[in-house]
Amino acid sequence: MPASRNRLEQLARLGYAARGAVSLVVGGLALLAAFGKGGEATGSKGALEALMAQPLGEVLLAVVALGLFGFALWRALQAVLDADGEGRSAKALTVRAGRALTSVTYVSLGIFALGLIFATGRGGDEEQSAQDWTGWLLGQPFGRWLVAAAGLAIIGAAMGMAVKAWTASFQRHLACGPAASWVIPLGRAGFAARAVVFLVVGGFLLVAAWQTDPSEARGLGGALEALQQQPYGRAMFALVALGLAAFGAFNFAQARFRRIATPEASEIAAAARARTT
Repeated sequence: MPASRNRLEQLARLGYAARGAVSLVVGGLALLAAFGKGGEATGSKGALEALMAQPLGEVLLAVVALGLFGFALWRALQAVLDADGEGRSAKALTVRAGRALTSVTYVSLGIFALGLIFATGRGGDEEQSAQDWTGWLLGQPFGRWLVAAAGLAIIGAAMGMAVKAWTASFQRHLACGPAASWVIPLGRAGFAARAVVFLVVGGFLLVAAWQTDPSEARGLGGALEALQQQPYGRAMFALVALGLAAFGAFNFAQARFRRIATPEASEIAAAARARTT
């Protein structure tokens, strides 16, 4: 394997591990909260702040930040260069567009992690951030429709995750052999939990659009808190928290077992030149 491909693959695998660490912390803190042992319902930024508070937190967070940037790069390769061979059908292009958006999200998280390390970042109030960008969208022409479209897109993503949980279609990207007996259940539980959370986030965006009220928007932590407030909310909250922790463990398994076909640096450069000509 050429050195450039090997480095890209290592970054992608580190990226899955970094995403797994963040999801494990989110799920773990939520589980502690569900059983009254401390913890809290928080999102990815809160998880990074929790990692920073640990012994050798700066070193740990630096490794996670590198992984987040690596995962963002891998998502960009999947989106732009079709590293997973999805094709150009309408469904495939939708999937690739979603991965492009995910890439931007993980770049933002990586920058936030660096800000924590160098004490240049603001606090990780994801609820305020969600409300701020919802308010900005509402202020644009056709703002209510834009927010509603974002909500429907997130609900669509939730449906896609639910399908993955049901069919275990993600296993086509794995080469885990006998380990499939525990890797596949982790993936199913993880995608099911994320489907629930994304469904709640998308639903709140639809409410924000209907009421023209950005304060209705919720991030991951707010969605988890909303689950707690429902009938039988504690049990539902605990199950979703356990699923998010399972998703973290599943990402560590992906770091080991996922098939990653990274392009060479020359292929990336050629694609970049093609887009600028």
